[in-house]
Amino acid sequence: MQDAITNTLNQYDMIGKYLDKAAINKLSIYFSTANRRLEAIEIIISKASKIVKETASRLYSEQPELLRPGGNSYTTRKYATCLRDIDYYLRYASYALIADSKEILSERLLDGLKETYLSLSVPIGPTIFSVQILKNVVTEEIYNSNQSISMEDLKVLLEPFDYISQSLSEQNI
Repeated sequence: MQDAITNTLNQYDMIGKYLDKAAINKLSIYFSTANRRLEAIEIIISKASKIVKETASRLYSEQPELLRPGGNSYTTRKYATCLRDIDYYLRYASYALIADSKEILSERLLDGLKETYLSLSVPIGPTIFSVQILKNVVTEEIYNSNQSISMEDLKVLLEPFDYISQSLSEQNI
């Protein structure tokens, strides 16, 4: 698991070059967004349980068939597994957010996920939908905690959720 700094340094080290203007700009952007990232992480950490519960509530109100007999969240065990997975998405998104590294998501969450879900007959569509809901709930929590946040800042803070959704969508071929 590497952060934006380590990724950049490793990239230049592999080719034996000093950091150039592009690398310095990339690191400058990372450092300039550090406080907003930390604020978002604090919100996520302090409200993680609420965020997961609200995401599940919205998911099941939109797709109640998941809770019915034969649905992928039917039975207490399957429902608990779904909540656990939503929590995983939130936790790994928070790691990726603070490190500014999508590789964390690929390495720790997404690699092999399609195969796992296929072997368990878990449909990807509701999973993608739950990540989109999770993104919306996190957006609301961040905005409610800091209404002066800009759209550009919010976009940066939500990139991990978009990456998860996009990756799962690509796996849904």
